[in-house]
Amino acid sequence: MIEVLFWVALLGSVYSYFLYPFALSLIPTRVSQMRQADGYQPRISLIVTAHNEEGRIVKKLENCLAIDYPNLEIIIASDASTDRTDDIVKGYSQKGVTLARADERKGKEYAQLQAIKAAKGDILVFSDVATDIPTDALQKMVFYFRDDSVGAVSSEDRFITRDGGIAGEGAYVKYEMWLRSLESKRAGLVGLSGSFFAARKEVCQQWDIAAPSDFNTALNCASQKLVAVSAPDVLGYYQDVADSKKEYERKLRTIIRGLTAIERHPEVMNPVRYGWFSFQVLSHKLMRWAVPWFLLLLIVTSVPMADEGGLYSLALFGQLIFYLCVFLAYARPSLRDNKFLKIPFFFIQVNLAIAHATIRFLSGTRMTVWTPSKR
Repeated sequence: MIEVLFWVALLGSVYSYFLYPFALSLIPTRVSQMRQADGYQPRISLIVTAHNEEGRIVKKLENCLAIDYPNLEIIIASDASTDRTDDIVKGYSQKGVTLARADERKGKEYAQLQAIKAAKGDILVFSDVATDIPTDALQKMVFYFRDDSVGAVSSEDRFITRDGGIAGEGAYVKYEMWLRSLESKRAGLVGLSGSFFAARKEVCQQWDIAAPSDFNTALNCASQKLVAVSAPDVLGYYQDVADSKKEYERKLRTIIRGLTAIERHPEVMNPVRYGWFSFQVLSHKLMRWAVPWFLLLLIVTSVPMADEGGLYSLALFGQLIFYLCVFLAYARPSLRDNKFLKIPFFFIQVNLAIAHATIRFLSGTRMTVWTPSKR
């Protein structure tokens, strides 16, 4: 029995990160329906969600107004802000900026819904105050909608460090971008970049205010036989979170909201209805959220199995070395830039957040109201 549990734990620990990408590569890529459309410039509604952002909203408004796109509507979706945010936005009305204010604070998605109802664009672009959008980004983003099978387009995130440099080129980010490219060419992304993405207006008609909009949009695409794709040439820049504790809390919120989305939409796991998209959600989301529990089971079963020698002894030894690297990085922060310590430390950090979020979710915690991270 312990031997069976050992192998279940081992396969569960590596499946989402290694076996799933291999399985994806065996699935035939989808056929593009790209059409010739010279001068294709549909009307875009740029929706920026804000809550009490009086300190940053001017910079974001100027960023939006500088975007090079001829048919652009700018809407600020205020999540019942109580500071000067709304007044500042109203001051830009003569420049074509519209305020869509939520009547009460019910969360990011509820504020976005108010803007969706007011939007006149054929393509809706969602962003937040912290994200800086390059002037040519929407021109590049629109190109992907020339493919009639594409329902949504996700940007790729780039972090601005405290010294003004560009972060986010580490092994983990490169891996995630590679995985997104594999999904994008099959049944589509299972989640978009929540800070900057676009969708056809018809995709946004079923807007679940209690589920993350990045997942809900991907789900709506799949339900309409469309796909959400990644655009590696469309970048969104935002500053990393100054406080590491705040970053951990952000991870907790993200995972709890993701678990809530699956809870609210269990139909997504029906392969008869959603096909390969269901497989991707199971593999990328649920199996990854199960990794911390598989890791715990693996170390527990490895100890008694090590007496069998061979592979089992090697598995225990490898885990001990791995966790030693994590401990060294934890105890000596100066060592965290070492690539042999950085990746294990980050991996365990992520899985601790997953475990913590899962426990909170199972204990009844849900998160719809959001407070933007201070950057």
